[in-house]
Amino acid sequence: MPLVNAKEMMEKAREGHYAVGAFNINNLEWTKAILQTAEELHAPVMLGVSEGANKYMTGYLVVAEMVKAMIKTLNITVPVALHLDHGTYEGAKKALAAGYSSVMFDGSKYPIDENIEKTKEIVELAKQYNASVEAEVGAIGGEEDGVKGNGELADPNQCKVIADCGIDMLAAGIGNIHGVYPANWKGLNFDVLAAIKAKCGDMPLVLHGGTGIPEDMIKKAISLGVCKINVNTECQLAFAKATRLYIEEGKDHEKKGFDPRKLLAPGAEAIKETVKQKMEMFGCINKA
Repeated sequence: MPLVNAKEMMEKAREGHYAVGAFNINNLEWTKAILQTAEELHAPVMLGVSEGANKYMTGYLVVAEMVKAMIKTLNITVPVALHLDHGTYEGAKKALAAGYSSVMFDGSKYPIDENIEKTKEIVELAKQYNASVEAEVGAIGGEEDGVKGNGELADPNQCKVIADCGIDMLAAGIGNIHGVYPANWKGLNFDVLAAIKAKCGDMPLVLHGGTGIPEDMIKKAISLGVCKINVNTECQLAFAKATRLYIEEGKDHEKKGFDPRKLLAPGAEAIKETVKQKMEMFGCINKA
């Protein structure tokens, strides 16, 4: 199956009262693990790629071609969207030209008028590529791959204005943060989420910072219109832990040296397990 834009995914998730998992990829092993898990669980999936990860994997075109070739070779039949995560204005344009089927233009750092103007431009460009667009209002807290936010609560009125720009999904700050949540985290602000839902109607909403949010909050967020949930840090931690354990076990690595295929295999399996757990929590299994 070729890459798809996320519009139909979001509409089905909204109607079915579940959320599609958007899992960030950082290399071939992560990509393969997530695709195989999605296929096994018959779940739609979005592969998120930050601009930093794009640079690490040598560019947008390389990432797009790798994902498309992997889908074909692995006989992946579930819907897969390749999505630029927290893209800049220029980054979104490059991703679309390279073959990404979905982009997030994160204009939350701009004054609202400039955010609106640039969002509309990206929406018009994306139409030429049959790609979906995610926009953001209210910066997500914490830091992910160099993208920092102060954890703002989005203004529902501004959300409505951005939603009317022709986007396919809206990320709005509701107290969520990137990375690991601190012990004194106050939780998601469901009053703000409900107000955004009331203003934006059927617009699919996106929850960033899916790592560590309790299941009851996840379920409530989905009931209030969240159709896509991003997960990155949890996969990073699982991958790092499994890789570290493999190295610490040692065995005869000193004699034979590290085989990179064996070194990365435990981390890939850990990512598979993390993705399974999240997809079950999001309710998207057997929804492809």
